[in-house]
Amino acid sequence: MVTLVAGIDSSTQSCKVEVRELHTGRLIREGRAPHPPQKIVDPEEWWQALLLAVQRAGGLHDVSALSVSGQQHTPVFLDQNGAVVRDSPLWNDTGSHPQVVALNSELGSGEWVRRTGLPITLSDTVVKLRWLRDTDPESTRRTAAVAVVHDWLTWRLMGFGPGRADFSRLVTDRSEASGTGYWSGETGDYCTDLVQHALGKNVILPRLLGPLDRAGVTSPGIPGIPAGVVIGAGSGDNAAAALALQLRVGDAVMSLGTSGVVYSRSAQPVHDYSRVICSYADATGDHLPLGATLNAARDLDAGIAVLGCDYDELSALALQAAPGAGGLTLLPYFEGERTPDLPEATASLHGATLANFTRPNFARAVIEGMLASQVVMIEAIRACDVPVNRLLLIGGAARSPAVQQVLTEIIDVPLLLPEPGEYVTIGAAVQAGGALSGHFPDWHPVVREVPRAETSSLIMSQHRAARKALAYDPAPPMAAVSPLDRLRNAAAS
Repeated sequence: MVTLVAGIDSSTQSCKVEVRELHTGRLIREGRAPHPPQKIVDPEEWWQALLLAVQRAGGLHDVSALSVSGQQHTPVFLDQNGAVVRDSPLWNDTGSHPQVVALNSELGSGEWVRRTGLPITLSDTVVKLRWLRDTDPESTRRTAAVAVVHDWLTWRLMGFGPGRADFSRLVTDRSEASGTGYWSGETGDYCTDLVQHALGKNVILPRLLGPLDRAGVTSPGIPGIPAGVVIGAGSGDNAAAALALQLRVGDAVMSLGTSGVVYSRSAQPVHDYSRVICSYADATGDHLPLGATLNAARDLDAGIAVLGCDYDELSALALQAAPGAGGLTLLPYFEGERTPDLPEATASLHGATLANFTRPNFARAVIEGMLASQVVMIEAIRACDVPVNRLLLIGGAARSPAVQQVLTEIIDVPLLLPEPGEYVTIGAAVQAGGALSGHFPDWHPVVREVPRAETSSLIMSQHRAARKALAYDPAPPMAAVSPLDRLRNAAAS
C-alpha cells in the first residue's frame, strides 16, 4: 500500500502544499494560495491560505503525516485565551529599524552575537518584540505567548487557538528558535532574559522539539484534513530546503527568491562579529550559518521593467556583454538592505558613461549586482571557518542562463543546479516522513553541474568599489563585550 505524506510551506508570498509518496518522494498532487502583499498581516490570512491550498491540492484525506515549514522570524502574538492580539509585522518589514539600533546600543551588538550567534537585524523576532513594546503598549500588555508562523499553524492544526489555549502544546524546532534572537546554539535553550529585556515582560514560548519528534496529530473539524494525521515538528524555510537538498558539510546553497539567502552546514554554531552571518540551526541537529539580503530575484523584475523585455531577453542581453558590464555597476538595494544593514538605502548605478550605457551592459549589471551581493555572504561564511567546496543554486532566478553563467565567473567552486522544485515544501514532506517512520526518507535530489566560465575578478572588485564609494563597506568587527561589561572591567581595573 502506498503511504503519502504532505509538506506545507507558509512562505512570505503564498502557502504551498505538496503530497508525496513516502518511499520514493514522487509528487502526487499540489496546491497553493496567495498571501496578502502587505508587510503587516493578520495571521488569520495565513490560516485561511493554508486551508485553501489544501483544498486546491485535493485535500489530505489519504495522507498519513504532514509537517509545516514557513517564513522565519515573523511573530504571532497570542493572548491568554489563545486569540491573536494584533496583526504581525513580517520579517521584511523595515519599520522596526529603530528597535535594532536601540537593542544594539543597550547591550552592544557583540553581546547579541556572543549570546545568540545573531548580529540582530530588523528581521529577527526579538526586534519585533521591542517594536511591539514601543509602538503598542496595550497589545504588549495583552500578549501572553509568542510564536512564529510555522509554530502557530502547527498549533492550529492540532485544534488549538481562540478559546482553546493549551500553551503546553505550542511547539517549535531548533531552526525556528535560532532565528528569534533569544536562543543559544551552545546551550540549546532560550535566553529568557533577552525576551524580558526586549518586551519588558516574560511570555510563554513554544516548547522545542527534536528533528524527528511529533508535534501531535490533526484535530477533528478542519476542512480537507482528517483527524489523527501525524504532525512533524516543522522548521524554518531554509532549514527545510537544506533538508530536501541533503546538505552536507562543505556544501553551500544560494537561494534567489524574494530575498537572497546563502547558507552552509556546520557541526558547531558560529559567531560572526563582522555581523554578516547569522548562526541558525538546521533541521537535523546541526547548524546553518546563513546570510540574507532583502533584494534578489526582484532585481531582475526591475531590469525587465526598465528594458521593456521578458526574463529570457534579459538573460540573452546580459550574455552579450563582457564581465564587468563595461564598468557599469548596480548596487541593487531597491528595498533597502539587510546585508549590509542599510534599511533606508536605495539602489544606485555606478560608472555609467555614454559608451557603456547600453542595453546589454545594463542587463548584465542587474545580474552581476544581484549575484555580487550574494557572493559577499559566501566570503563571510568562509571567514567563519566553515568550508564551501560546492555551491547549489536554487530559487526562481536560478533558472536564468545568464545568472548561471555569471555566477560561475565569480565563484571558485563547482556550481550545481538542482532540478526545479519547491525545496521548502519538499523538506517539510521529508520531515513529515521522519515523524511518521522515525527516520528521514532518502529522496536524492537530481542535480547537474553548470559548465564553468572563465573566472573574472572584475565583477567583485567593481561591486566593492561601488560600496566603498557610498561608505557601504561592512562595519569593522565588534568586540564580544557589552557596554555593561566594559564598565565593570574599567571599575575592576
